[in-house]
Amino acid sequence: MPDNSYIAVLVAVSAAVTWGLRALPFAALAPLRHSRVVKYLSVHMPVGVMLILAIYTLRTVAGDTASQLTWLAVAVTVTVGLHVWRAQALLSIVAGTTCYVTLMSVWG
Repeated sequence: MPDNSYIAVLVAVSAAVTWGLRALPFAALAPLRHSRVVKYLSVHMPVGVMLILAIYTLRTVAGDTASQLTWLAVAVTVTVGLHVWRAQALLSIVAGTTCYVTLMSVWG
């Protein structure tokens, strides 16, 4: 059984490494806060990530038959329409997903 001083040193080193790894991103980004590139990315990156996720999801979900593609198009239209009308992401996503699952289970 290791003695208490060895365990205390282990805990102290683990805490220091954990703290350092969590503080490092903030320290590295502090000088970049006023950079034009970071400001540009903070505005445009979320939209780009969402677009990539949407395209990936549509490519993987798209079925082989025309009816599956039709239900997918209807669900995407419902999602986009609700989001444009209400501007609430959660409502749009839940309604679109519900629409797609319902159409696929009833007529899929």
